[in-house]
Amino acid sequence: MEPQSQTTAAVAQEIATRLVSEAQVFATSLLRPWNGYQIVIALILMVVAHLAARFLAPRYHHWLRDRDGWPKWRLRYALMLHKRLRLTLFVAMIWPLIWVMREVTWPSRSYLLGIVGSLALAWLLIALATRLIVNDIARALIRLGGWIWVTLVILGLTDETQRLFQSIGFDFGDTRLTLWTTLQAMVLLTALFAMARFLAHASAANISRVEDISPSMRVLVVKFLQLLLYGMALFVGLHSVGVDLTGLAVLSGAIGVGLGFGLQKVVSNLVSGIIILLDKSVKPGDVISLGETFGWINALGARYVSVVTRDGKEYLIPNEDLITGQVVNWSHSNDFVRLDIYFGTAYGDDPHLVRRIAIEAAQGVDRVLTQKPPVCHIVGFGDSSVDYILRFWITDPTGGLTNIRGNVYLALWDAFRAHGVSIPFPQREVRMLGTGQDIPTEGQAPAPATAPPTAPKG
Repeated sequence: MEPQSQTTAAVAQEIATRLVSEAQVFATSLLRPWNGYQIVIALILMVVAHLAARFLAPRYHHWLRDRDGWPKWRLRYALMLHKRLRLTLFVAMIWPLIWVMREVTWPSRSYLLGIVGSLALAWLLIALATRLIVNDIARALIRLGGWIWVTLVILGLTDETQRLFQSIGFDFGDTRLTLWTTLQAMVLLTALFAMARFLAHASAANISRVEDISPSMRVLVVKFLQLLLYGMALFVGLHSVGVDLTGLAVLSGAIGVGLGFGLQKVVSNLVSGIIILLDKSVKPGDVISLGETFGWINALGARYVSVVTRDGKEYLIPNEDLITGQVVNWSHSNDFVRLDIYFGTAYGDDPHLVRRIAIEAAQGVDRVLTQKPPVCHIVGFGDSSVDYILRFWITDPTGGLTNIRGNVYLALWDAFRAHGVSIPFPQREVRMLGTGQDIPTEGQAPAPATAPPTAPKG
């Protein structure tokens, strides 16, 4: 460990010595007239870009407010240009000036302007590219690292920096892990994963607009595409930094043993999810009932199905339960749902009139289909009523079943009251016997009834 630390210290000292000497050369070169006025020109352009940005930023922001039809990614990049309008204007002004000066004068008289312009352009492009990274911390780290690395490249300090980072590390068996390799892996993997995520989202948006593919097949294609892109990003990133991928064979064997012992349910849910997507038994938007759970499918996941009920609860049902259990899909082949309600009327009411009134009342309720008209039948003669069944159809089970039944019942109530149809209910007659003193005991004759007292005469 001590020789390694000595090597790192020697490399660091060599780099520091070179940086000091180059700084001295740069400071001396500033005394030359053509280098001084290049710095003045750059400062003037910065001031002009600052003033122009303050003038154009409100107008540009107002113009963006009217771009309602733009995709989200375009609006995000437009807003990012708004935040970096000063740098964008500076790049737009300095590079035409550099090209003109290279044509009319010697290259040395625009050398510093070229360095400044290259740095500004590189920083702007890195800021635009890192916008693909969703995580704020990762985006900030990658952006900062990119700016530092581009600055080192433009200033010609990459070789010394690479030597310094390669000298910092430790041995792990036959493999040496250095700071340079770690930084390379972080940058490459983050960039590749960000690119894979962007491609996956763009492909998912295009696939969702293809009406010839069923919703469940769209989900399957999107999931497979995401797995493929992220897997390729991982393997390409690891291979690019020199990681030996042959060790993944041992890892895959260990994963197989783990799946065989402790992850049966997880694998079962994954396989069940693939079966659900392939056989199209359920799909996003379907209304299902599973046990006591009734709601519509919000999303199909790799391990579970998200079902949202009418009361706003979201149930995460394992895919295996949908395969092995009995599921009622209210909208599997079509959206037509038939509902039944039962009621009874008095024996004194005309059953023909009752059926007609019930059908007309149901047809007047919203959500009840008229192209599939309701029907009403007698189903029995009860103890105190004639029993009926009323059947009607709807096409929007996601709107709820209990509420439409309640609305039909309410319509029947109003219609029956308007036509004088009565809804009977069981009635009981209760007779009150005398007190306990009037009840004869065993072997005793009942007391004779006494006549009520008469009013006195006259």
